[in-house]
Amino acid sequence: MPVRRSTFTRPLVAVAMVAASSLYAIAQQPPSPSRVRGTVESVDGDVLAVKSRGGEDVKLHMTGDLRVVGITRISLSDIKVGSFIGTTTVPGPDGSQSAVEVHVFPENMRGTGEGSRPYDLRPNSTMTNATVAESVVGNDGHTLLVKYKDGEKKVSVPAETPVVTYVSADKSDLKAGAKVIAFTKKLPDGSLETDRVSVGRDGLTPPM
Repeated sequence: MPVRRSTFTRPLVAVAMVAASSLYAIAQQPPSPSRVRGTVESVDGDVLAVKSRGGEDVKLHMTGDLRVVGITRISLSDIKVGSFIGTTTVPGPDGSQSAVEVHVFPENMRGTGEGSRPYDLRPNSTMTNATVAESVVGNDGHTLLVKYKDGEKKVSVPAETPVVTYVSADKSDLKAGAKVIAFTKKLPDGSLETDRVSVGRDGLTPPM
């Protein structure tokens, strides 16, 4: 009987050790960055106060190497074959992908985040960064075939879809009332840090 108890105990100990090592590995992984979308309320030193789109007051500690980029509106016709774009899409009634927004990357940002992945802008939304391979102009917008390293996707871009691009900006553009998207991570003490902020120009709310 003692031998039988030992036989049953060993697998349980092994499972416990595997579970403990898995939890330790998860704990050692760096926190996933997230996004805070909202309106700048104030800047005090390295602290950026934002009223989120959900109405929450959020304080973000800006890093010393903070990167600020501007977002400005362009037209749908500025999307050309060969453009490297990002687009947030949601499934249409017929299963096709419909663009919620499109942002055209300048040439020096080509390849940024290439691929397609789930996104947090809307339920069931997807972010795809890819090169425009084909563009068909219709009465109600464009249909784009975009290609990335692991595949391709056909995207319908309705005429009313906001289209934007990136322009130069700096910390001085983070003024009260500016609309921003801050890329953040949670620090061990629970505070939030940001090293990258996109700010809308001329009152624009970054649509992505």
